[in-house]
Amino acid sequence: MEQHPHNLHKERSFVIIKPDGVQRGLIGEIIHRIERTGLKMVALKMVVPTEDQCWVHYNKDETWFKEKGERTIGDRTKAGLPIEKEAVEYGKDIVRALVKFMTAGPVIAMIFEGNKAVGIVKKIVGGTEPLSSDVGTIRGDLTIDSYDLSVADNRAVRNLIHCSDKPEEANREIKIWFEEKEIIQYRLINEAMLYDVDLNQIGE
Repeated sequence: MEQHPHNLHKERSFVIIKPDGVQRGLIGEIIHRIERTGLKMVALKMVVPTEDQCWVHYNKDETWFKEKGERTIGDRTKAGLPIEKEAVEYGKDIVRALVKFMTAGPVIAMIFEGNKAVGIVKKIVGGTEPLSSDVGTIRGDLTIDSYDLSVADNRAVRNLIHCSDKPEEANREIKIWFEEKEIIQYRLINEAMLYDVDLNQIGE
């Protein structure tokens, strides 16, 4: 198989099927939707995340906490609700809710590899909020949560799946969840159809 310059078809995306996806029996459906694009799964395991692992994964800083917290304070002020803590703490509450959700039960951690893997997976997964995510996406088709309901219930949005936003982020996330020895290098038959420039040897 002829190699493309810079190994473009070796880009990796990190994916987690969250506790709600596992509990609703959607593991096979979600993997199928990603696999059928031609992306290659190179790692998979079921784990129960730790709190520390999740805080490192979400990787937010004080600036992010303050910005999100100030937005929360603005929303609470408009709604006539009391302001009970500093903006940074309201920002941290967002990640606290995510960590509580992610550590509630087992998740499926995966790595997919292929040309533009991060962008392809993001397209299939859809927007963060299931309500506004496009029809045809995992989040748009397979669940019905919304920001309004999650805020009313004081919890994270249950949106089935996490995926990397960009290749650099995927590389960072993969190191949190996998050791290098857990990532399998192998060849799939369909890679010839996807990446062989001349389509050699597919005739009789």
